[in-house]
Amino acid sequence: MTTTAPATLHRSLKQRHVVFIGLAYMSPFAVFDTFGIVSEATKGHVPMSYIIITIAVLFTAFSYAKMVRVYPSAGSAYTYTRRTIGAPAGFLVGWVALLDYLFLPMINALLAGIYLSASFPDVPDWVWVVGLIVIITALNIIGVRVSAVANMVMVVFQALLAIVFVVLTVGAIASDNALAFSLAPFYSMSADMASLVGGASVLALAFLGFDAVTTLSEETVDPRRTVPRAIMWIAALGAAFFITVTYVMQTLVPDLDALNAITPDIEGASPYIALAIGGILFQTFFLAGATVSVLSSGLASQLSASRLLFAMGRDGIIARKLFGYVHPRLGTPVINILVVGAIALTALTLDLNAATSLINFGAFTAFAFVNLSVIAFWMRHRNAETTRGSVLAWTVVPGIGFLINVGLWLSLDQLAMTVGLIWAGVGAVYLLWLTRGFRRPTPEVAFDEAEDLPTGVVRTPVTR
Repeated sequence: MTTTAPATLHRSLKQRHVVFIGLAYMSPFAVFDTFGIVSEATKGHVPMSYIIITIAVLFTAFSYAKMVRVYPSAGSAYTYTRRTIGAPAGFLVGWVALLDYLFLPMINALLAGIYLSASFPDVPDWVWVVGLIVIITALNIIGVRVSAVANMVMVVFQALLAIVFVVLTVGAIASDNALAFSLAPFYSMSADMASLVGGASVLALAFLGFDAVTTLSEETVDPRRTVPRAIMWIAALGAAFFITVTYVMQTLVPDLDALNAITPDIEGASPYIALAIGGILFQTFFLAGATVSVLSSGLASQLSASRLLFAMGRDGIIARKLFGYVHPRLGTPVINILVVGAIALTALTLDLNAATSLINFGAFTAFAFVNLSVIAFWMRHRNAETTRGSVLAWTVVPGIGFLINVGLWLSLDQLAMTVGLIWAGVGAVYLLWLTRGFRRPTPEVAFDEAEDLPTGVVRTPVTR
């Protein structure tokens, strides 16, 4: 009897595709969504909070780049922790990271409803939410290459609008004798470290994307070279974009009084700033860019979430026949894409602030454990060719990244901590049931071709 091998993910992505998917996931226009809130929280020092979170992100991006060279797997932080620290820890990290991956498509659907309802108030919000989810689900089912090309087009459009925004803002500052470019947006006497770090913890959401592209490792050509480079490019380009845009915005509206003079809504300040600097025509284009931003981010986040579910399903952590399935012709995990789309429909009753905090709970947890995974890998394989002679890179750098992420994690609000810890507790109970009180090993699969270790590293046997 002839047996047919299960379908696998198709390798078709190149570095440019991975970078644009990461930038799309990052949603560059998110810088405008959070400006008003963070400007109030930091007393007019949003660019400085971006610098703080950039430093934190670069340490963690370095660790992701290291681990993806060792384990180019769709499982990302889940796989890294599982292979270096242990299968139970990997399961819990993957479980908590689901908060990050599953809630972001919801947020994008919700934002689409907010933006489009503002332009078309006679159309019910649910029409836009459902419409966005249907579109991104269809594109992701068709194939990862289609999603990548769509994201490239949408990111370029957002970048062009952002450039126009910066030029118009600079013009408005130059024409106002009361305003001048200075270092005040970065530091002034009113700045305090607590508020700057608090602002940074909120802004971490803007950087999510550099890490998510590691879930595409099994669909990328030469992932050990391509994905690490893409990670660093995404983090660097995002940082430059966010700091530049918020610097000119903060110079234009240096304090809360100036911001209130332009907008009646601190949380939705950016469209009013667009109106002030470019008139109704530019505001219309700006809102179009915001809509494209949530579409592209929703497309990329659903793509990544479905790959994490695939990795966990393939390992038998969750139902293998459902979540480990790949369509033989399309090469996409169709069931997972549909599941993520269905979960995103809860955006119809979602609170934006709560969802944002829960995303950061999952993200900071995953970031912290990826840094720990680097150290754990070095401890196991410190005599191998790939780790010898680079103790600083394998221990000190990820150690700093771990401490930074723990600090950011502890700065989250009470709701995020409560719900996040409850979710982690549910995962722990499920793990106990899955392993029958750890009398059985945590399900996992043996190394496959995608997870072969580099030369000089000895494999750790897998217990079944």
